[in-house]
Amino acid sequence: MNKKPFFSIIIPVIKETPYLSQTRKKLNKQIFKNFELLVISNKISKTSNPALKRNLGAKMAKGKYLAFLDDDSYPHKNWLANAKKQFDKNPNITALCGPCLTPPEDNIFQQASGLIWSSFLGSGGAGDYRNHLSPPRFVDDYPTVNLIVNKSDFDKIGGFQTRHWPGEDTVLCLDLTRKLGKKIFYHPSIVVFHHRRAIFLPHLRQLGRYAKMRGLFVKKYPATSARPGYFLPSLFLIYLLYLLFRHPVCHPEFISGSPWTLLPLYLYLTLLLITFLLFLKNRHSLLLSLLATITIPVTHLYYGFFFILGLLS
Repeated sequence: MNKKPFFSIIIPVIKETPYLSQTRKKLNKQIFKNFELLVISNKISKTSNPALKRNLGAKMAKGKYLAFLDDDSYPHKNWLANAKKQFDKNPNITALCGPCLTPPEDNIFQQASGLIWSSFLGSGGAGDYRNHLSPPRFVDDYPTVNLIVNKSDFDKIGGFQTRHWPGEDTVLCLDLTRKLGKKIFYHPSIVVFHHRRAIFLPHLRQLGRYAKMRGLFVKKYPATSARPGYFLPSLFLIYLLYLLFRHPVCHPEFISGSPWTLLPLYLYLTLLLITFLLFLKNRHSLLLSLLATITIPVTHLYYGFFFILGLLS
């Protein structure tokens, strides 16, 4: 008689890719073996909606816990073993999550994107703890690239709301924590490696989708989306536009009359320099540190613009 799996790993995909093949190989090396793998493709689900695919996987799942991955991520060999340990210690938590690290095999442009996400200045409202090893904590919003949910609780809230993408994971976490009154626990031992979108264009395209949906969620789900960190890039964009239109060439009185107006810009540039020095201190190469540092302002301005579009939509 087959033993019932403890974990059901669910991965929504469009089709088989080299990244997915790598994920399969890494899953075969898991220390904890009591799991099943459900890869839900467009062909199986008859849809390209990731939330619908994950819900279908959850219906098919036989495990006690649903372990969600993206098709461009793979887990550390102790991922499930450490998750089992944490669930045994904390049986009342509804879900576990952990850091999403940049794979060492990613190219320098992907590494730069990962470095931005893992830095305090670069990650902003999303929380840099998501992208490097940080102390354990309870959270109320986490992406499904590394999220393990109690199947019973998942079924109680009806799974993912499928009308949002991206952002369905934000709504799921809200339903788990607010509707059920339960807790999601972040632990640094629950490690997944996530291939990054390379700078500049792939990185920015992904960022634009996130920003626009977060802006929309400020109105729909303010409990976790109306946080100051998400507004800061838009405020920075508005501030720079103000400076542009108040340029001394057009307004000679600007410098003499409002010297304090440039203080936020000087502060931002100081933080940018500190971030660059921290990259170097953490033994990242000069080129990688420069690429990440010069992309941070672009990231903030791009995010700020699309966040405003989401607010206005």
